[in-house]
Formats: sequence, C-alpha cells, structure tokens
Amino acid sequence: MVDGLSLALPRGDIGCLLGASGCGKTTVLRAIAGFEPVRAGRIVLDGAAVATPTLDVPPERRRIGMMFQDYALFPHLSAADNVAFGLRRMPKPERRARVADMLELVGLAQSAGAYPHELSGGQQQRVALARALAPSPELLLLDEPFSNLDVDTRERLAFELREILKRTGHTAILVTHNQAEAFAIADRIGVMHEGRLAQWDTPHALHHRPASAFVADFVRRDALADERARALMRGR
Repeated sequence: MVDGLSLALPRGDIGCLLGASGCGKTTVLRAIAGFEPVRAGRIVLDGAAVATPTLDVPPERRRIGMMFQDYALFPHLSAADNVAFGLRRMPKPERRARVADMLELVGLAQSAGAYPHELSGGQQQRVALARALAPSPELLLLDEPFSNLDVDTRERLAFELREILKRTGHTAILVTHNQAEAFAIADRIGVMHEGRLAQWDTPHALHHRPASAFVADFVRRDALADERARALMRGR
C-alpha cells in the first residue's frame, strides 16, 4: 500500500525511488506502468492522465518502456531479434536500421547475432535497455536493473546507463535499494519508507538537507553499507 505520494519529474530527467524491500517503491512503478490500480489521485504522463480511480489506460497504450529486474530476454532469440521484438509493426528496413542504431548506442553492434547465454550479465542488461528504448517510449521504467551484477560492474554500468539516457533525452524512473546506484544515475531521488515518500529531492539535498531524521539516518547507513561492500570486493 502506498499513501499520499506526490512527485513530478521534468522531461529528460532521471528519477529514482530508493528504499528497503517492502517500502512500496515497486508498487509505485507498477502503478505507473499500468499493472496496479489507482484508488486515489492520478498519474499524468506528458500532460495527459493515464490513471485515476475512474480511468485506467491499458499498459500498451501508455507509451512506457519497461526494463525488468531479470532482463526478461528471450533465450531463443539473438540480441538483435530481442531488440526488434517490440518493433514488429515497423516496416522491415526501418526496423533493421532501428535495431542497428540501438545496439550501436549500447555498445553491442558486434554482438547482434549472439544469444543471451553467450553474453555476460552486463551485456544482457544492455540488450534489455536497447529493447526498452527501441520503440521510443515517453517514459522508461527500470526495476532494480543492476541487482544481478557484482558491485564493480553495477557502479560502472550505472554511470553508463545515465550517459545513454542523457544522450538520448529519455525520461526515466528506476527503483533500487542501493544508494550508490541511485546517486550515480538520478537527477531526483525519492526516499521511501513504509509506503510513504519521505523526501523527493536532488542527491545533494538528500545528503546536506535531509527532511527528517529517518532520511538522514537512511542515507548515512546506506553509504556505510556500500563502502563495506566495496571493501569486501577489493579483498577478494
């Protein structure tokens, strides 16, 4: 259950919902995508309401791209065919060109014919990103996109993801429990706690002007945990 959540994200910005498991962040993402009903308030995309208590625009009509936690790549399709999956209504020449552009964007132009099991975790993540961006969505949603990767790969790909999204101008919202990812990627971060948005602000403001004792403690505690994880990885 999510209660009293209110936030706005300008076009081209990257937002992040950050919090522990069960805080409601994934529920918010699912509601935006159209997989959860809205019992109060409204969700507006590009000036038009897509969800209210009496309106529910189907997910496929919201022009929202989704990148799942496990990437959800089709194992029997090549990287190129995975990217092309959402472009079936596009004429073949345009579809081929779009797929090539997307694979070039994520640095996998030479792996177009590779199958998911032939790719590393980081490469699979890039294919999933290319597939989500290929239809040019109004909004990209990312559900714990780095959770299956080791610490060093997570941080490197987080910076690369931000660079790609900024280069293409896509608006995006991701959810994560990892503060390092949130601060590496997002222009705005929402710290969530027990179904409520404790603070929606810039990374700098969260560190220097926390809105509550909970936010201050959460940011400090999470930063220490990330540093311990890095130390363990360096010691291997």
